[in-house]
Amino acid sequence: MAFVIGLSCLNVSCDTSNKTAEPASLAELLPLFTAENVPEVGPMEDLNLGGPFGWISDSVTQSPALPGGGLARYPMVYIGEGYNRIFIVNDGKVIWKYDTGDGNELDDIWMLRNGDLLFTRMYWAAKVTPDKQQVWRYDCREGEEIHTMQPIGDDEAVMLINAHPARFVRFNHNTGEIIWEKEIVFEGESTHIQSRRFRITKDNTLLLCYLGEHRVVEYTLDTFEPVREFKVNKPWAAIRLNNGNTLITLEDERRTIEVDKNDSIVWEIRLDEIPEQYRLADCQSVCRLQNGNTILCSRGNGGRSPQLVEVTPDKEVVWVVNDWKNLGPATSVQILSEKGFSENPGELER
Repeated sequence: MAFVIGLSCLNVSCDTSNKTAEPASLAELLPLFTAENVPEVGPMEDLNLGGPFGWISDSVTQSPALPGGGLARYPMVYIGEGYNRIFIVNDGKVIWKYDTGDGNELDDIWMLRNGDLLFTRMYWAAKVTPDKQQVWRYDCREGEEIHTMQPIGDDEAVMLINAHPARFVRFNHNTGEIIWEKEIVFEGESTHIQSRRFRITKDNTLLLCYLGEHRVVEYTLDTFEPVREFKVNKPWAAIRLNNGNTLITLEDERRTIEVDKNDSIVWEIRLDEIPEQYRLADCQSVCRLQNGNTILCSRGNGGRSPQLVEVTPDKEVVWVVNDWKNLGPATSVQILSEKGFSENPGELER
């Protein structure tokens, strides 16, 4: 039997599905974020971001010498650890923001096909509409953390709660109704190091990164039977690509590897392969674009290095974002001009 536990449904109807004609890409939804009904500050926004955030280069915008055209290259949703503001960027500028308060961290976010945003905030997770109404919020119990979630279809989503024991929670993100919970056992006492990211594949499996146990395990989503394991060093994120390979980010090793079905590394990018003037300080998550390029995201070392770098399959740098006046660190981005929707697992390679 489905039940509700710890989820708060906060708008009147709790149904924001707003099913309309399907857009070609999420970029078509951007007018929702600049409409007349969008307030400057939403009723549940927390403007106390902490700080002051003295980025080393906070008075300097993107240099025109950097490749790719700066923020004008892609419309995107942008979040990062250390500065808990959700950004939406279009036509080279920030067109919408949502402040989530001091402390903790933003790690994962998805724009849905109606414009709603699902995101994690370490000690809580929430869904907000383009007009900044909070649909629901889940608050962790003491000692628990949430770093990752993913929508499935128009109504449901799955989130991982780091805890002892940890648990996957599948729920209705319109009503707050819990559909099932499944326990996952992690070694060690620290909940923080258990995991940062999971991803559901188009084959109804789930890739779970065991950050502190140095492995990625692929499970069947419905029965949680393990079907494959990757032995890797402190994996932060893993994505099943449309070509069947798996893209895994190894933050401590400062590289991202692409592994084929035979467990062979068929492509990788090391941060020291990026030209020094564009080099990232670190990399936690990446996304593979439909043109074959890869975008790497970085916290940027307090403004000392860029936030985003896009490389081609032959590792040519074609885009660099080093903009500490308009943005903070980058942990994750969703490129809104890509074809596909968050609700369809595996359709977006991120």
